[in-house]
Amino acid sequence: MNGMYKPITVGFPLRGEWLSPNTPGTRIPSHGTNRFGTRYAYDFIQVDWGRKGYPAYRVSFLHYLLFGAPISEYYCWGQKVYSPCDGIVVAARDGYKERARTNLWSDMANANKNAHSFDPETDDVQSVAGNYIIIKFGDTTYAALCHLQTGSIQVSVGENVTKGEIIGNVGHSGNSFSPHLHFQLMDSSDISIANGLPCAFEEYELFKNNTWQKVTEGIPANKDRIRYRDPEKKHSSEHYQ
Repeated sequence: MNGMYKPITVGFPLRGEWLSPNTPGTRIPSHGTNRFGTRYAYDFIQVDWGRKGYPAYRVSFLHYLLFGAPISEYYCWGQKVYSPCDGIVVAARDGYKERARTNLWSDMANANKNAHSFDPETDDVQSVAGNYIIIKFGDTTYAALCHLQTGSIQVSVGENVTKGEIIGNVGHSGNSFSPHLHFQLMDSSDISIANGLPCAFEEYELFKNNTWQKVTEGIPANKDRIRYRDPEKKHSSEHYQ
């Protein structure tokens, strides 16, 4: 794909079914900017595949437009986040308060303000990333997992983590239109100045032609219905949204 050289392959940081509305599998820069190391970043949400428009929330679309929705009404809020690699935690910032409900208009205004007025010399990157974890797993490779649920981070700076270890929960902190996981690889532990690095996932499944198909070293597109299941649970009766 144009603008992407050979990606770094990591484990999938979530379990169950997901949609990535912002992904380098569809456009680069995936978030419309290269700032904050987001050139090849992913956003992941859960949706109701049986409802028109695939909403990420349980309330009606009209209710969402008029009143927003409590974050607890979003399918992915509070879902577990897993380390995508073996590495060492070099940053773990918690305590950034989540807004109790989404509001399309105020959330857009807040995100625009934070992203465009941010000064790395004086501003705290939590205003953009919210609660986040950064894991170093190469000489100059760092994984960032952002917008985590307040109080959910289970690791601390200096701690060694293993791939597949639970490290936090999906949340709605920082520059977030709705609860989701923002995931990216970058060349620095400082989100405010980092460059994004291309990333693919070792393994996941893609729902295509009414069946689940295994994908290896894949980069999902923005309309792909994907899922990841722990190897030891693949033959269980586990239910996924």
